[in-house]
Amino acid sequence: MDTRIIAQVGKPAPYFEMLSTKDSQTLDRVITLDDYKGKWLILFFYPYDFSFVCPTEILALSDRYKDLKAMNTEILGVSTDSVHAHRAWLETPEEENGIKGTQYPLASDPTHAVSEAYGVLDKEQGAALRGLFIIDPEGIVQYAVIHNMNTGRSINETERVLEALQSGGLCGANWQPGDEML
Repeated sequence: MDTRIIAQVGKPAPYFEMLSTKDSQTLDRVITLDDYKGKWLILFFYPYDFSFVCPTEILALSDRYKDLKAMNTEILGVSTDSVHAHRAWLETPEEENGIKGTQYPLASDPTHAVSEAYGVLDKEQGAALRGLFIIDPEGIVQYAVIHNMNTGRSINETERVLEALQSGGLCGANWQPGDEML
């Protein structure tokens, strides 16, 4: 198995172009890294639509969308599923394991090229691991975390790290917004 990770903290984020649910009627809207220039981007990968852990993360990020947007930050979710599967999931109510009401787009990586470029592709399953990247307004990866498919990520920690990065200061362990910097 190739363990080379192309996306690296402190380096330019790998460029991407993917179909997305940005226009959920036509599903023909291509979304690119360039669409996020001048903004912070939380780019996260998840394994499968209509699974069990994934909707908890997607909905938790959606619940924070307004706060994150106020911090000049956008969110983009990516899996190897098709935009058609994404749309069906986005139209399915939460009580039926759906993510209806999600406030940001999902992108489709059916060729696995983007998942591979970000080092999250599980080649045996043809799906992305749970990877989350914070990309700054200049397109530089500032934070990366990757873990297995069974464990959801902490949205609180993601927001804390984003605020630390945006502060531009030295933020020690367990730093919280409002705390003194080093």
